[in-house]
Amino acid sequence: MLEAVGWGLIAASSLVIGSLLTFWLKPGRKLIGLIMAFGAGTLIAAIAYDLVEDAAASGRTLTLAVGLALGALAFFVGDWWVDRAGGAHRKRSGGEQAQGNSFGIFIGTLLDGIPESFILGASLVTGGGVSVAFLAAVFISNLPEAMGATLGLSTAGWSKQRIVSIWLAVAGVSAVAAAFGYALTASMSLDGVLAQAFAAGALLTMLSDSMLPEAHENGGNAVGLLTVLGFAVAFALSQLA
Repeated sequence: MLEAVGWGLIAASSLVIGSLLTFWLKPGRKLIGLIMAFGAGTLIAAIAYDLVEDAAASGRTLTLAVGLALGALAFFVGDWWVDRAGGAHRKRSGGEQAQGNSFGIFIGTLLDGIPESFILGASLVTGGGVSVAFLAAVFISNLPEAMGATLGLSTAGWSKQRIVSIWLAVAGVSAVAAAFGYALTASMSLDGVLAQAFAAGALLTMLSDSMLPEAHENGGNAVGLLTVLGFAVAFALSQLA
């Protein structure tokens, strides 16, 4: 379980790194949008080749379809609730977070990261080890998410200390989620195919609902190219691993 905590912390540490890089480099919204597109591409590849492909290899098509649907529905409902709780603009880079509240932004950020962390922990049981490609994709995709949100929170008037504190808290809870994924899978013999498909559905819904729209709004037409580049890099990593 401690190994699961460690991997969860490593993956989520890029949230803190992304926030600190934003304070240091002060990147523009266009650059953040392009980086976000690259990160989205890596995550799409990880979903396809480390979650869906593995689940499909079992031959249990119905379980895969049900898992995808349940994951998408769970994220949709959770995101709807978070939006009503004040976290609708948690990833925005233009300062729209001023319209929300700290609780909604924090819970929404957790909602985005929990499926990734859960799978990292569960894979130690079902897959025998953490996929380098999936870990890299999660780490890379977290960077622009944190950068965009940090820029927006700063514009909304949040202090640096408050912003870094929320990312540290999210990283800590993500580590707990990885441990929970490990413990639940090990103790309850959780269906690995269903868990992978569930996470894939949730992550794909998150990408299409918030990450890619924000990337295109800020990065412009080049976002498509950067998304494909991110996909290609993550695919290459999955083949090397």
